[in-house]
Amino acid sequence: MHMSIPASTTAEAFEAEGLAPEVAASVRPAAVWQRLVTHRSAVLGLTVLGIYAVAATLGPLLFPFNPGQNQLTTVLFAPGQGGHLLGTDNFGRDELLLLVYGSRYTLSLGLMAVVLGIVVGVPMGAISFPAIVLALALVAGLGVGLRNVVIAVGVSSVPSFVRLVRADALRLRELPFVEAARALGVSPWLILLRHVIPNAIAPVIVQATLQMGFAILLAASLGFFGLGVQPPTPEWGELLGEARNYIFSDPNLATFPGLAIFAAVLAFNLVGDGLRDALDPRLG
Repeated sequence: MHMSIPASTTAEAFEAEGLAPEVAASVRPAAVWQRLVTHRSAVLGLTVLGIYAVAATLGPLLFPFNPGQNQLTTVLFAPGQGGHLLGTDNFGRDELLLLVYGSRYTLSLGLMAVVLGIVVGVPMGAISFPAIVLALALVAGLGVGLRNVVIAVGVSSVPSFVRLVRADALRLRELPFVEAARALGVSPWLILLRHVIPNAIAPVIVQATLQMGFAILLAASLGFFGLGVQPPTPEWGELLGEARNYIFSDPNLATFPGLAIFAAVLAFNLVGDGLRDALDPRLG
């Protein structure tokens, strides 16, 4: 005869019996945030992402600009020439404003793709397929455009979340607090929802942050090859792809979008490393 356990029982209840999961105390938001803001590289990453977020949110409001409007009288201006801080591109468009407007598309594209990867990847079983090959195949089938790039990059990120969650679930189900719940007659679904999934969230959060950098890089790669967001939308990868024709005559056109992509990917990786350290149960 199995004993029942109240629905309100959580990992904290098992803690009193010495059966709490190793991450019980260390994933509390206040503790995580305190460790994160004292992590130097994570603070640097958050600062860079904050600058990007402010630029993407307020830039278009403060500096109205039509990325599709060409200014042929200001073509390929050098940085600082004619009041253009970063110069102009081959269509006479201000390079700084293109990067500001492009941040909205590049960052939102990465975010939507990672959310899609989490939603689809967490419940699924593990599969393995090269992300860039899968993304290229999906774009080839769906066609180019912002929506299709989000789908392609999002689906490409699914396997990493699947493998992560499956491996963590297999580890968690062998821990004492799960075995205790099973011995008390708790249903498998309740164990999964109340104990396994909540304790697997921490690595998913870290993976999502790291995956943002990968998603931006993958989307930029598609844009560079002309398979991503199409002109005149100023997505960073698309800007970099256009600039390759001027790499020797005007290298600034490739330098600034490349640096923007590099800084975004680096920032998300720094934040991901900081979150990993902040969520490490051994630091609690």
